[in-house]
Amino acid sequence: MKQTPTKKAEAGSDRRTVKEKALAFLKEFGIVFGAFLILNNFVIASFLVPTGSMENEVMTGDLLFVNKFIYGGTSPRNIPFTNIRLPWFRVPGIRDVQRGDVIVFVFPGYRDEVDPEEFTFYLKRCVALPGDTLRVSNRVLYVNSRPFPLPRNLRFTFGRMMSADQIDDRIFPKGAPWNEDHFGPVVIPYQGMVIPLSKSNMQAWETFIRREGHSIRVNGETIEIDGRSVSEYEVEQDYLFGMGDHRDNSLDSRYWGFIPKENLVGTPLIVYWSWDTDIPIYNIFAKIGSVRLGRIGNVIK
Repeated sequence: MKQTPTKKAEAGSDRRTVKEKALAFLKEFGIVFGAFLILNNFVIASFLVPTGSMENEVMTGDLLFVNKFIYGGTSPRNIPFTNIRLPWFRVPGIRDVQRGDVIVFVFPGYRDEVDPEEFTFYLKRCVALPGDTLRVSNRVLYVNSRPFPLPRNLRFTFGRMMSADQIDDRIFPKGAPWNEDHFGPVVIPYQGMVIPLSKSNMQAWETFIRREGHSIRVNGETIEIDGRSVSEYEVEQDYLFGMGDHRDNSLDSRYWGFIPKENLVGTPLIVYWSWDTDIPIYNIFAKIGSVRLGRIGNVIK
């Protein structure tokens, strides 16, 4: 005799089906989300250009795809949308950073900041590598005594150049008698570089040493690092020097200092979208009208 399933059995069957569907959905979502995290952290990510320091190579409001695996992608450095830092690691990259690369990096902080107030990404052109000697004279950039190749979209806004005897008290390092048009010479620090220390040059190196994780105390003519009297300091990691292509509109390494090489995130590949970031999204028609179709697809060099 054929038995008809009871309502209780049917209800139980339905509950199992809903549960199985929910588990299947969660599993699929987990796979997709995990793949997204891997791609976003180790392969390619999106970056919105917030300032005009790299115009006209990169414009304010450009959205870029950033190649992260070229220098070696990293695990997340902070909790998303917060300034809370996380322990992180880097996987091996394809090649090392080179002079002339446009780079995205974690901003190390302003000149006198040991730690930046906010976790943020910056975009500049790498113009000097660890151990290079850099100077700017009459707006001309020299690296290792040779003129640096001019970026294709190098730009100056101000027609009048600052004179060599004009001192900009915002310039890096603190106390340096330079300005943005006459800067250096300065050696880009490298791991193992030994810096002689004295009372006269401590204001130039104090923040740098603190950023490498040390305490400093100056007592008369005596300099103490981590409580030990010293006359020199050995640099613990490699550094880079970054400048914007729009030289008169770029707060870059000339103002806030060296970029730790470990702060590298990647290099931008292409503009995939571009519009006016000053127009609020709720003004949708004006926002769409600001789209720069001619920039979409531009390769960054």
